[in-house]
Amino acid sequence: MAYQIRWTPEAADTFETIIRYLDEHWSEREIINFVRKTNHLLTQISLYPEMFKPSSKKPVRVANITWQTNLFYQIQEVEKTIILLSFWDNRQNPERQQY
Repeated sequence: MAYQIRWTPEAADTFETIIRYLDEHWSEREIINFVRKTNHLLTQISLYPEMFKPSSKKPVRVANITWQTNLFYQIQEVEKTIILLSFWDNRQNPERQQY
């Protein structure tokens, strides 16, 4: 059975920030590709929540969407829910990453 996906406000904000960046510096094609990759990844995570490695801050897991972007999420076994915590642009200062 697939897990439900729940977006935190931070995940929604950081996702929107990445979309805005793509819109300002790239083309609509890149936005479509990024959204498609993200949706595919979320489908995979909902079916196989433990397929990605734990981050250094357990119980958070990290999934690579593109070489520039990671997704941090948590698994809630009892509720059968995946909590999306944050999207992270890997070109940022790693010391600012909280997960």
